[in-house]
Amino acid sequence: MDVNRPANVSYFDFIGGVQLLQGEDTRTAMPVILIGICVSGAVGNLLVLLIFIRDFRNGKGSEVKALLASLASTDLVILLLCAPVRAVTYYKQSWTLGSFVCSTTDWFQHSCVVAKTLILAATTRAKHTLVPSSLSSPTWIHGALAFIWIVSMMFPLPQMLFASLVPQGRDKICVSEMPVCASDFMSLFYKIYPTATFVAPVICTLAYYTKTLHAAVNNAPSPQHQSKVTLVLLCLSGALGLMLLPEWGTFTWIRLGFNKPPVGLIIFAQVLLYACSALSPVILMTMYDDVRQGLITIWFIATCRGSKQIPNSDKKCAKTEGNGAEVGANAVANAVSGEKEKTIPDVEHFWTGRRNTHVEEEQDPVPWEREEKML
Repeated sequence: MDVNRPANVSYFDFIGGVQLLQGEDTRTAMPVILIGICVSGAVGNLLVLLIFIRDFRNGKGSEVKALLASLASTDLVILLLCAPVRAVTYYKQSWTLGSFVCSTTDWFQHSCVVAKTLILAATTRAKHTLVPSSLSSPTWIHGALAFIWIVSMMFPLPQMLFASLVPQGRDKICVSEMPVCASDFMSLFYKIYPTATFVAPVICTLAYYTKTLHAAVNNAPSPQHQSKVTLVLLCLSGALGLMLLPEWGTFTWIRLGFNKPPVGLIIFAQVLLYACSALSPVILMTMYDDVRQGLITIWFIATCRGSKQIPNSDKKCAKTEGNGAEVGANAVANAVSGEKEKTIPDVEHFWTGRRNTHVEEEQDPVPWEREEKML
């Protein structure tokens, strides 16, 4: 990668992934890594969304679940729309997706990243109590999500304004160039922007959940359901803060006019950004009881549907509306009742003979005993 910054711009940065990289290893490895993260993360987030949708249809939704569903949707959009652009860029080593994608790709990705951080911050106000249905959910959630997305799309607008295509030999590259005349204002903006959309929300969220969890553990003899959900949200916020820190660090480093960071650090930061979206469903599936039970239920439903060709499969596949453990209990109960209905033929014949105690006179083997009794 060898690009000299023009004299009339205050900073120069690639958009949509680092371009003009030398070496076939990077060209092959990076698309494979990004595609693997996209596929695994998309499957995980889709499963989480299906579980939350099922909970709301069954009247088991809550405000926290509504916000976590929005978080999973945002992660899904990042993995399906933003990461493939970087994979194509690393493979082509130049820009081939046109001027519109060049102007909007970083703006759209930053909008989703900011929305993720603010959605997690909004969960601090959400309640863990169940709501009867999705139609009766509090209206503040819809207003909060609308406000979050408006703010998330407004803050990264400079990413769209300063993006442009620049010819580089036979190819073109997509870069962000800020003119010197706007450097003073944008220097102040790039100090406020990361602080307001990343540093402050993450610190406040971590502090809130740490304080809440500490109070719950100290004041209760045993952790309650709300404490478990608080621990899950604390882990989500901590993972998001740690994994997005390199991306925000390199972003601010370049735009404040310092020396350009190493290319390896920039690539590592971008990989961590997409890995963060793939890690969120893993945390929910392993730590959140409702998501884990919903995953078990979906697995049992898929297994029962796949075994429809087997005779008597309807008896084996029990109803799994509440908890996945009910399937095992129903199967055991059915087996026990089946055993009770069965009777060994020999024993049945024996007891039938015992009940039929009337013996005909002609077939009595000891008639003299009957005669003695009659006397």
